[in-house]
Amino acid sequence: MKQIKPTFPTRAFILAAIVVGVLLPFVPLLLWSVSFRWLYPSVLPESLSLRAWQYVFSPRAQVLSALGYSTLVALLVTTLSIVIGLPAGRALGLYKFRGKTAVRFLILAPTIVPTLAAAMGIHVLFIRYGLVDNVLGVVLVHLIPVLPYVVLILSGVFANYNPDFEAQAQTLGASAWQRFRFVTLPTIFPALMVSGLFAFIISWSQYILTLLIGGGQVVTLPVLLFSFVSSGDNAITAALSLVFIAPALLFLLATARYLSGNQASLGGFGNL
Repeated sequence: MKQIKPTFPTRAFILAAIVVGVLLPFVPLLLWSVSFRWLYPSVLPESLSLRAWQYVFSPRAQVLSALGYSTLVALLVTTLSIVIGLPAGRALGLYKFRGKTAVRFLILAPTIVPTLAAAMGIHVLFIRYGLVDNVLGVVLVHLIPVLPYVVLILSGVFANYNPDFEAQAQTLGASAWQRFRFVTLPTIFPALMVSGLFAFIISWSQYILTLLIGGGQVVTLPVLLFSFVSSGDNAITAALSLVFIAPALLFLLATARYLSGNQASLGGFGNL
């Protein structure tokens, strides 16, 4: 059956609808962030002010420091989760072995157990090994909710992966690195980007684990944001929320083209 491709006006309409659907919830936040007085039943703020933005980017707000911690932790977690999840996903996707179902269940366990219950037990162990109140401990504890998603995404890709391409490259004299660089990586690259997106966003939005293990010494944007939520200052909370959302949204836009699954190919195979 011949596939019917959408016309340009249809594609433009769909793209516009997606953009509006994504950005529309941010409009109230933007209005709150520049409002000085906004009382019910006014539809729009009665007066505008940049007070909230001036405070957010002032040194006493510690937003830039929190942004740096959030970025560092999220990038480290993303990198480590892919390094760990890649061989695990390959093993689960390509090979059959006894106890595979049990292994898959154990990988999913962190998504089933309540985060607070797991964090309390982990906190005791991390105190014993000196992993509290530092970035290393926060990175390690973030891997717990992140790894299940990364491993399952990659195992699904490897379940449909044909290792014969690697065998053919090996017969042509390709080394292990060349086989990975020119055969495996181009095929699974979209899945790596998608799993990296999940890892980054999940780590970026962690609050309870960061607060418990970081002990107030590692102040990320979610920790800072929750402290302002309880203050009752809606303008500053809205401005900080936009700062919190922006990096994750940019990461999503940068990897959005890989979400369709049409980018997978063996294009690098011919470069051997």
